[in-house]
Amino acid sequence: EMLPITWPEFCELHPFAPADQALGYAEVIGDLSEKLCRITGYDAFSMQPNSGAQGEFAGLLTIRAYHKSRGEAHRNICLIPASAHGTNPASAQMCGMKVVVTKCDANGNVDVEDIRAQAEKHSANLAAIMMTYPSTHGVFEEDVVEICGIIHQHGGQVYTDGANMNALVGLAKPGKWGSDVSHLNLHKTFCIPHGGGGPGVGPCAVRSHLAPFLPKAFGEGGLTTEGTGGGAMVSAASFGSASILPISWMYIAMMGRDGLRKATQVAMLNANYIAKRLEASFPTLYSGRSGLVAHECILDLRPLEKLSGISAEDVAKRLIDFGFHAPTLSFPVAGTLMVEPTESESLHELDRFIDAMIQIRAEIQQVIDGKLDRADNPLKHAPHTAAQVSASDWAHGYARELAAFPLASLKQVKYWPPVARVDNVHGDKNVFCTCIPIGDFADEPEAFSEPLAI
Repeated sequence: EMLPITWPEFCELHPFAPADQALGYAEVIGDLSEKLCRITGYDAFSMQPNSGAQGEFAGLLTIRAYHKSRGEAHRNICLIPASAHGTNPASAQMCGMKVVVTKCDANGNVDVEDIRAQAEKHSANLAAIMMTYPSTHGVFEEDVVEICGIIHQHGGQVYTDGANMNALVGLAKPGKWGSDVSHLNLHKTFCIPHGGGGPGVGPCAVRSHLAPFLPKAFGEGGLTTEGTGGGAMVSAASFGSASILPISWMYIAMMGRDGLRKATQVAMLNANYIAKRLEASFPTLYSGRSGLVAHECILDLRPLEKLSGISAEDVAKRLIDFGFHAPTLSFPVAGTLMVEPTESESLHELDRFIDAMIQIRAEIQQVIDGKLDRADNPLKHAPHTAAQVSASDWAHGYARELAAFPLASLKQVKYWPPVARVDNVHGDKNVFCTCIPIGDFADEPEAFSEPLAI
């Protein structure tokens, strides 16, 4: 899927090139939009947003424009469950909406009765609800259809955050259960790599009644591009990060309907496999009525921290010694790790992660039992570099072997961290602490100055 982004026909075309010079792009964008409509159950897409958050912004602007067209510009209340993604309230605020947070029950589900009460209370001004399905707590909201009905009854629109679409593709369609708007993360769910901050694609999907209010796009001669909406633009480029759209187009074409469904099923199978294998070591905080999770599970470390003083951050740092980048730390619940394995991890890799977590749990137990010091233990000082372990001096009360090779398998294949423990709080508060002082640049030539005379 990555090859086309290196072809000049894709990577060297200007975003404002005349339409007759971009016929291939038009075909890719049109066909990809059609495929995504079939996958999601929506009627129209805008490819303009460059990220999930920008997709949210575009979707909420679309909702606001829709209400305004009906003479209801005063509708500005956005209900957001406490389990929603953190970008949701930020996007609503940027659109001029007032956020009203609704409750979740003890099992992590959205509290339907609280949503009903808030919808009735704000009925005259209700603009929308933003909910994530499955929720950020890793469970499927069983009452999602009822919630959509409640919001529509009071004149609002339903925004379903597509961040967790990896648990839905091929199995369920938001546009068919009552949702009006969603964004997708093509850089997350549809194969575009999304490390290092981008680039991303967060297309906005809507039902037909909202299509006229999607972001507009300008083409040749400053004219509005055919097939786009008339709403506010959210990006200078008409079709956002268009050069990476072929990745998702090829992924969908090669996977097909059955392949996409299987990917979703395996993603959920992997998450539940991890949750079940680790339930005796780290209980899963939320699960559905059947005891299962969706495509991610939240491991609760808070009870162990009370007993041992070992925090979720300590566990995250220790995982580096095992060769793992940490799962999501302390989100959406402080003191937890949220594990989202996806469909692409092999059983061997899942077992390797599980073995690491079980070993970490054993080390925590040693701290609880007093066999390891509460302050001087491999979790509090993780990760350990090769320079530390091979140095002449070793100042810790635990063995070097435990620090570097807590599992025998690591003696065969070992990732060595390039740096030791980093003080996250200090780093966050001293963003520029390692920068060269501005004064040191006094004699440096300007980056865009004229060439020096010879």
